[in-house]
Amino acid sequence: MPTTFRPYAPEQSFLLPPSPRDWLPEGHLVYFISETVDSLDLTEFYRPYEGDGRRNQPFDPRMLVKVLLHAYATGTFSSRRIARRIEEDVAYRVLAADNFPAHRTICEFRQLHLVAFGELFVQVVRIAREAGVVKMGTLAVDGSKVKANASKHKAMSYKRMLQEERNLREQIAELTAKAAATDASEDAELGPDVRGDELPAELQRREQRLEKIQEAMKRLEARQAEEDKAQGRSKDDDRKSPRGGRRFKRDFGVPEDKKQDNFTDPQSRIMKTTSGYEQCYNGQIAVDEDSQLIVGTALTNNAADNNELIPLIDEALLNLGQGLEQILADAGYRSEANFEALETRNIDAYVSLGREGKKAPTAATTPASLRMEAKLASEAGKKRYRRRKAIVEPVFGWIKDVLGFRRFSFRGQEKTEQEWNLVCLAVNLKRFHVLQTAR
Repeated sequence: MPTTFRPYAPEQSFLLPPSPRDWLPEGHLVYFISETVDSLDLTEFYRPYEGDGRRNQPFDPRMLVKVLLHAYATGTFSSRRIARRIEEDVAYRVLAADNFPAHRTICEFRQLHLVAFGELFVQVVRIAREAGVVKMGTLAVDGSKVKANASKHKAMSYKRMLQEERNLREQIAELTAKAAATDASEDAELGPDVRGDELPAELQRREQRLEKIQEAMKRLEARQAEEDKAQGRSKDDDRKSPRGGRRFKRDFGVPEDKKQDNFTDPQSRIMKTTSGYEQCYNGQIAVDEDSQLIVGTALTNNAADNNELIPLIDEALLNLGQGLEQILADAGYRSEANFEALETRNIDAYVSLGREGKKAPTAATTPASLRMEAKLASEAGKKRYRRRKAIVEPVFGWIKDVLGFRRFSFRGQEKTEQEWNLVCLAVNLKRFHVLQTAR
């Protein structure tokens, strides 16, 4: 008996047009994102288009918001790839609803509305609170290094900058003298339409490089001057310490030889990561224990975490409009000032005094640190602190391994901070969808 196959006729046209709602299974992430965006306040996305008298109709911001959020939630960050997906991927076609924005349109829309996407992050967190998903009982905070949109090989140390500046000045002087000596012969050779005394391309390149190096040196010196002021130094200190003791090894505002600046993204910094030293930013998150939703974010170009704890808690409280009971954090956030601030606010905190898996931490000597040490030594304290890893570290795994977000698309701390909010919004939507489906 011959086998009967299911009908297959790829050239067959539909008698009646199918509904896009039938293309994906019920409960798909696309429908959740679409319905969630429809419930959000998108006023800031529409504001730039009000009353500008455009002759060409722009794409509806609501559509572009949905497409971008779905793209980030599924690990697509390039505007070119997003535009290609809209043409080829059923999920994107459902959200775009027969719109096909060019990659430049997608890129410009994302750049224009980065701040507004950060505001959507807060709206989604509050919706999750109203839905009873976020309890705000215990928060775990942590930071992770994310590569900047810049190569570490585009960074240079202050010592190397001084050497390059001298070399380039010598080369520019030599090339300038050579150009001046050959001006007359070049005029005769090239004819009356070409002056012949234009700067040689080689000289232009060296002057441009010298200018970039000098700008980088000024940035390093300005940062060093701010650090020196924070230590109580002034321009007139003649290397004398304001607290007495040994003299400073360098003049005020002069960086150490090893201090570096990056030509591509000067606000990023070299940081130690699991794969070695990279040009990075430090992304911070505060995660709710019950839902594992991110309720607070921050981004800094400082590799150390301890100055971010209190601001991160403040942002989480502001986003949710309610108090919290406990904070769990690793040793990167330990400091006497942090412990005192947590006690003042009556927040039950469990912050490690030493890195896990490393040698035993130095015994605490200050009052608040001694109290934290005693709390962590108890069985109840050990049990509570062990929960930290299970709450916050999987979220970074979702961001870096599931979404695949390991490098920023933008440069400069302000823009990368807003993109970090967009990434956290996308992972929240993905997690929120899972929690709602499981109910």
